[in-house]
Amino acid sequence: MKARLAIASVLVAVLSATLAPLPVRASAPPAPAGEHGWVTSTLRHMSLEQKVGQLFATYVYGADATEPSAADRAANRAAFGVETPAEVVEEYHLGGVCYFSWSHNLDSPRQIATLSNGLQRAALGDGRKGRVPLLISTDQEQGVVLRMPPPAAQFPGAMALGAGRSPRAARTAAEITGRELRAVGIRQPYAPIADVNVDPANPVIGVRSFGSDPALVADLTAAQVDGFQDGAGVTAVAKHFPGHGDTDNDSHTDLPVINHTRQEWERIDAPPFRRAIRAGVESIMTAHIVVPALDPSGDPATLSPRILTGVLRGELGFRGVIVTDALNMAAVRQRYGDERVPVLALKAGADQLLMPPDLRLARDAVLRAVATGELSERRIDESVRRILTLKYRQGLTRSPLVDVDAAVRTVGAPEHLRAVTRVTDGTLTAVRNDDGLLPLRPADRSVLVTGWNTAAFAPIETVTQGFTARGARATARPATLPSDAVIAATAAEAAGHDLTVVLVNKAWDTTVTDPRGSQQRLVAALLATGRPVVVVAVRDPYDIAHLPGVRTYLATYSYTRAAMDTLVRALHGELSPRGRLPVAIPAADGGVPYPYGHGLTW
Repeated sequence: MKARLAIASVLVAVLSATLAPLPVRASAPPAPAGEHGWVTSTLRHMSLEQKVGQLFATYVYGADATEPSAADRAANRAAFGVETPAEVVEEYHLGGVCYFSWSHNLDSPRQIATLSNGLQRAALGDGRKGRVPLLISTDQEQGVVLRMPPPAAQFPGAMALGAGRSPRAARTAAEITGRELRAVGIRQPYAPIADVNVDPANPVIGVRSFGSDPALVADLTAAQVDGFQDGAGVTAVAKHFPGHGDTDNDSHTDLPVINHTRQEWERIDAPPFRRAIRAGVESIMTAHIVVPALDPSGDPATLSPRILTGVLRGELGFRGVIVTDALNMAAVRQRYGDERVPVLALKAGADQLLMPPDLRLARDAVLRAVATGELSERRIDESVRRILTLKYRQGLTRSPLVDVDAAVRTVGAPEHLRAVTRVTDGTLTAVRNDDGLLPLRPADRSVLVTGWNTAAFAPIETVTQGFTARGARATARPATLPSDAVIAATAAEAAGHDLTVVLVNKAWDTTVTDPRGSQQRLVAALLATGRPVVVVAVRDPYDIAHLPGVRTYLATYSYTRAAMDTLVRALHGELSPRGRLPVAIPAADGGVPYPYGHGLTW
């Protein structure tokens, strides 16, 4: 055994020493005729280290591939041992890069497109055989999970689309989102969410799911797969297999256990993934969850051969790319060390390894596993072949670069923004209107707009501006997770206004989001003034179950500008709410006062 490990170490060292970075050139090498020809030829000319590099996708720091800021150079050096995004791609022969705002990749269409082109040039080098274009990705689920900043089209998220009940609208949202992503060089949006959210206390999925009905989730998942792939020409990624919708803890920080029986899994969790596969989905993302009915070992699905190879590939017949959820999440790191997780994920059947906490450690661990025989090179080839096939079908072998000027014209195009309004208008859900307060009667009224706010979207300001534009004397008083003093001052101010509109965001979650219950206490204080109060849930619709006494309540499911514009127009009777609850809202003490499908209009 010691001898084998010694051989492995030598092999890693030799591979690292013999593969120097190649010069940069702007285009991909000529592709042999046809998909099979290119994939086979490319695979044959790749070294083992190049193949293993194709398995990894990770973040890089910086807005520019070769000239990042000094802070981003330092961050890359600390994480990867090199300073620029281009050098990270070259050093590790990366198969993919995932963009985030916190890694400073997403600023404007021109910047993003330029970054993508720079990274593709780094991946392609001088065009010698064995060099492969990147698959660039991001989490553009829409709704509350947005990566592309304005002017990009910001559509409603999954639960809002579930409230709208329109596969056509879901497809439109995916197609336009995909077109804008493709224009800036992003070919793999990590969407749609195929999880069925049957637990109102789910802290990580919630409004990211289309709803609690498996048939609805399946219909809208398939519609978005079609919109992304056939409409926009990008790779849809259905997630999180085998289904993350019935958990009350977060896989970013803990290891959730889904205690569905096999029959319950077949009835609740499986249908959206089956439909996605029938719709031709090209990629599926794993979940870091334990499902004893599918695998009693206690291993998370990401590391489970029974689930990935046995169920997903064997029973459901999926033949595309299996991408892991991020490997730096706590749920997948609890049982095994960081050097074991990527090897076990490959043994389980995964193809693309997303964001390991230590990329060099993960890469070297896979190389050692091949050298020792724990993983065969044939097994590596299977995954690389799937990844290469996906890249070929994306057209990356023919045109890996994007037209930067065209990207500027495409992202946020007027027709895209008009579509955002049309789709959003169909999602607003009126849950309570007991006193007939809505729609508001025309009047010269004074309005206080308060509650939860975020600088990135400024929903309080958007609603205030909407009232002002209609002749009201409106005042914005953000009160995000307010202190007792702020609650008292806000209530005192509300007593002097004709109407208060208060936004809440996960007010039900007094464990993590709002441990002091400050949003619940703010609403109670506003109601105690005796003045009219409109409560708007800008994320989970479940908040009303924890807000006793509320008589006027709406759910927007997100806090984008479009969602707030739709809200203001509905409050003034300029449009009628059409959304219906895609989940049931149970009472805090039992019962279901607001069932699935409930929704008022005027």
